[in-house]
Amino acid sequence: MKTEKSGEIWYRSLKVFPGGVNSPVRAYKSVGNHPIAIKEGHGAYLFDEDDNTYLDFVNSWGPMILGHGDLDVSAAVAKQAANGASFGAITRYEVDLGELIVNNIPHIDQVRFVSSGTEAVMSALRLARGFTGKNKIIKFEGCYHGHSDAMLVKAGSGLLTFSGDISQSSSPGVPEAFSRETIVLPLDDESLVQQAFDKYGDDIAAIIIEPLPANSGLLKQRLEFLQFLRKITKEHKSLLIMDEVISGFRLGFSGFCGKYAIDPDLVTYGKIIGGGLPVGAFAGKKEIMQNLSPQGKVYQAGTLSGNPLAMVAGLVTLKKLLEKDVYEKLGKLSGLLVAQFHEKIKPILKDKKYDIQLVVEDSIFWLNIFEKNGEDVRQVTKIWEGSSAIYASIFWKMLENGVHLAPSAYEVGFLSYPMQEKDIYLLIESLAGAIAST
Repeated sequence: MKTEKSGEIWYRSLKVFPGGVNSPVRAYKSVGNHPIAIKEGHGAYLFDEDDNTYLDFVNSWGPMILGHGDLDVSAAVAKQAANGASFGAITRYEVDLGELIVNNIPHIDQVRFVSSGTEAVMSALRLARGFTGKNKIIKFEGCYHGHSDAMLVKAGSGLLTFSGDISQSSSPGVPEAFSRETIVLPLDDESLVQQAFDKYGDDIAAIIIEPLPANSGLLKQRLEFLQFLRKITKEHKSLLIMDEVISGFRLGFSGFCGKYAIDPDLVTYGKIIGGGLPVGAFAGKKEIMQNLSPQGKVYQAGTLSGNPLAMVAGLVTLKKLLEKDVYEKLGKLSGLLVAQFHEKIKPILKDKKYDIQLVVEDSIFWLNIFEKNGEDVRQVTKIWEGSSAIYASIFWKMLENGVHLAPSAYEVGFLSYPMQEKDIYLLIESLAGAIAST
């Protein structure tokens, strides 16, 4: 695999960007070596600056459910770009996309567009505090909700937090005051959530959670746990915020909440709704959303919110998800992946000192590398520390065979609509070869 041009670009980038990147995971820090520089993408494939070709299971970390360079999305963006990229005024494009979302997702009444998932979460939290008049937020270790100050907080053991110990930020630059208003709990533990409400219930504005945590592995939660969160927030007049930036429009059009019949107060979206362009949104019940300015007193604004380029890209993408067989095809590919993994990969692992569990939810998958006799992982602290080194070896061997996975053992993979059965067979064949020599 030639990497000379990628290397040249990487060394140039180190001079102009902190750490050489504009988003940390792109630096390949956890897998070593320098990253590959992508030149273009078409369908299920990427092409780098050295003219290597890769079958892409990253898909820009999830948005490219229709694959790269979808002709209809590209044509709509090109047409709109010729007519103007941003006006700072209301357009029919944002109304069209808003109507499409609201009319097809039963658990939301209104939506507001922003420019990123981080901004969507930040705004939803402000709205929750403004609506309830309360201050504290419960989040869960292993769930990523963007990089706003309130969400870059961790707290070790939940029991220590309850005893009065000060929470710790997971990034310098986050004031201690933010830590005091954010309660961080382990996933999959109803008793600790109950303890938090017993002590702070009068001041908990909301619980926020990825219903399908997909930023520290794919930590599939028990439905009973999520239903408990819905119940306890209602009892204490707090809000339940479902972060569906990743799972939204991936697990069917109405996301995780629609698939499993959970009725949240607010939902955050991103990724797929922009068709590959920067976008975010938060949505929810009318009586809550109407507290936003200019109708209400909770202020939120954005110069490029609802910009026409992202809106038309999202509109074409979501219409295709409604009208075509996208979810049906992705479901069949996902089923084939599971079957092939158990048939071809599991036998190879019998002679290894480690094991791999394929965790799948519709078109999202994760390779959970663990010690023998492991168990289902629902908490980030249960992920085996030794997985990173093994994954790094597998990652590079698969990349050399033309299969592009995320450059981290903690990240998930995504299937895309242009993929065919032969692509699943290629993934399995490449994975088998990488495991055999690792």
